[in-house]
Parts: sequence; structure tokens; C-alpha cells
Amino acid sequence: MASDDDIIISGEAVIHPGDLHEDFIRSSGPGGQNVNKVATAVQLRFDAANASGLSERVRVRAIKLAGQRATKDGVIVIEAGRFRTQEQNRADARARLTALIAKAAEPPPPPRKKTRPSKGAVERRLKSKAGRSTVKKLRGRVEND
Repeated sequence: MASDDDIIISGEAVIHPGDLHEDFIRSSGPGGQNVNKVATAVQLRFDAANASGLSERVRVRAIKLAGQRATKDGVIVIEAGRFRTQEQNRADARARLTALIAKAAEPPPPPRKKTRPSKGAVERRLKSKAGRSTVKKLRGRVEND
């Protein structure tokens, strides 16, 4: 079922080329006349909400990790305009999308194991607290008898 153009990230995350849509826009920043004439920046759209290659867990995490880059419809929009050529910006956008989906596909961290301080540690802590308390009490005014 996987074609040669598919980007395989993990067992539950595969990006199919049909899920990607690229628009080329004019890049901002320096570049002289070239920046005003040539559309070198890439706006990569990935419909994560309807992507068939993502499991439900990865889909939800990817949209959450995308933050402001995700629309209400679950489309992740990545703009790449760092480089002067379309090909480099296209590769940069795809690499950034792949990194985002790879981070979303990471397994969840193991649950935290609750620990208790040992009996000796509790006693030492209470003893030091009592010591500090007496030191502070002795800082008060001295009364004459």
C-alpha cells in the first residue's frame, strides 16, 4: 500500500503525497529585485485531520504540537522562505513537517512512580526544623530577672 513517494516516519505515521498541498508565494526580506519577481517561498499545507496515514493518537498530538500553525479544520500550514530557491524551501518545509509528525509519533512517557521519603529522612528533616526553630527563638529580646 505504501508508494515510493510516501514519507514513512513510524508504524503509525506515514505522510502520503496526496495529503500535501504546496503553494509558492513571494518571500519576504532581502533579495533585491529577485524577491519582488520570483515566488520562492513555500506554503505547505498538510490536512492532518483527514490524513489516512496517521493513527488517531498521532493525529491529535500533531495538531496540538502545531499550535498556531494548525487551522480550526486540522490543516497544518508550514511556511518556508529561508532560502533563495524553491527547491531548498520545499525541502525545508517538508523536513519541518516530518520533524513535527515524528515528535507527535513518539511514544508517551512512562507514568511517574510515586515515592515516599524514608523514615530516617523524615526524622532528619523534622530534627533540623526544630533546630532552626530554637535558633530563631533565641534571637528574641533578652529579659532581665
